[in-house]
Amino acid sequence: MSARPSIGIFGAGKVGTALARLLVAAGYEVRIAGSPRQTALELLVAVVAPGAIVASPEALVEASDIVIVAVPFGKASTVPWSLFDDRIVVDAMNYWPPIDGNLAEVDADPRTTSEQNASRNPRARLVKSLNHLGYHEMEDDPLPAGDPLRRALAVVGDDPDARAALATIIDELGFDAVDGGPLANGLVLEPGHPAFGRELSASELEAMFAPVAHAAA
Repeated sequence: MSARPSIGIFGAGKVGTALARLLVAAGYEVRIAGSPRQTALELLVAVVAPGAIVASPEALVEASDIVIVAVPFGKASTVPWSLFDDRIVVDAMNYWPPIDGNLAEVDADPRTTSEQNASRNPRARLVKSLNHLGYHEMEDDPLPAGDPLRRALAVVGDDPDARAALATIIDELGFDAVDGGPLANGLVLEPGHPAFGRELSASELEAMFAPVAHAAA
């Protein structure tokens, strides 16, 4: 991966376009793909995420070092997971039964939702992040490194190098990156669990992973 990775985003909704704005502002080359049924996507992106490039799913993956999946969780199967071999893939989705409906296969699976998504392509280097702080907060709260009020975002995943690559990006976006360890720890970041929706410092967020790490030891 190059020193300055190119980034692709699946999902042109509120989360995907907010991330695109942040990443473009930070100097990253960003491509975005939306729903095949989404009309006038180029016009939409030009208005709400100027500087991002609209691309087909295949072209997006081919040109991107890091792929962010930010579609509604119930639409995860529409993403071309088979193309993600050797790519760092960021699962920025959340399972919301009020929106997605109760998905019996998800509810019955003891794994975290990100572990379930990782099984869609075991050759992808999947990490969970960018999901536990609202898109408004991510746009409103960036601060320079060292600011005592700086918020934190966690990264979990089974590939340490993939976690480190995303941590660098999070820092450049204006947040402290917290290494949350393996992908199973992503439960902490899911809706209904400790970190979700809370604006936390790095030390506060790190403390939430300590009991998880201890239980796994």
